[in-house]
Amino acid sequence: MPAAATAPSFQPLWRQIRTLIVSDIEAAAWKPGEAIPSELELAARFRVSQGTVRRAIDALADENLVVRRQGKGTFVATHTEEKVSLPRFLRIRRDDGVDEYPGSRLIDVRRGKAGIEAARLLELKAGEPVLLLRRTLEFAGVPVVLDEITLPGSLFRGLTKARFDAYHGSMYGFFETEFGVRMLKAREKLKAIVADADSAALLAVESGTPLLAVERVTTTFGDRPVELRRGLCTTMHHHYLNELG
Repeated sequence: MPAAATAPSFQPLWRQIRTLIVSDIEAAAWKPGEAIPSELELAARFRVSQGTVRRAIDALADENLVVRRQGKGTFVATHTEEKVSLPRFLRIRRDDGVDEYPGSRLIDVRRGKAGIEAARLLELKAGEPVLLLRRTLEFAGVPVVLDEITLPGSLFRGLTKARFDAYHGSMYGFFETEFGVRMLKAREKLKAIVADADSAALLAVESGTPLLAVERVTTTFGDRPVELRRGLCTTMHHHYLNELG
């Protein structure tokens, strides 16, 4: 049994190994996209069976922390690969069933102070510095989602519109590559609303058009909230898809 395990000793051994591997990933022992040691190497390092390590890695794969590649090994998951597949956090799909990677247009980046609700959801103190981003997601050149994003200022110092526009990749890939912030899990809340004048103009719809509002709190290691996002979605030709099980 690994002496350095941080999990309580009454937890199953594979859970303790999972915790140790997560700690190494968080500490950047293996960077996003890099291969982690083989099951045999990890088993020798932690002095446990290969089966125990395999079960721990299976759990990490289920959590999208690592990716198994047949014949190549296991790699730390990264948002920078989302250009070759649909992003894991993208739930908006076309009604015709065609998978399309949306275009992203950052409208603006502003600096502000956390209000009471944003501070609560991001576990900040009211008045702490935050960054406020607005961007649209476009399918076939048509704006479908208006994102209003709040980020803790302490984690994203130096984030500007020019810096984002110079990056080629997804927004979460940008956060990961430029600021070392990994988006791991998210909790979402959905509600039907109508477009106000500002959101209607940015989504090219009429004021009063029904929209789907998706509020998301995204967390990183240790379940620390690092993003509050409110997505306003048109649903004339798109829908929200969530696969369960």
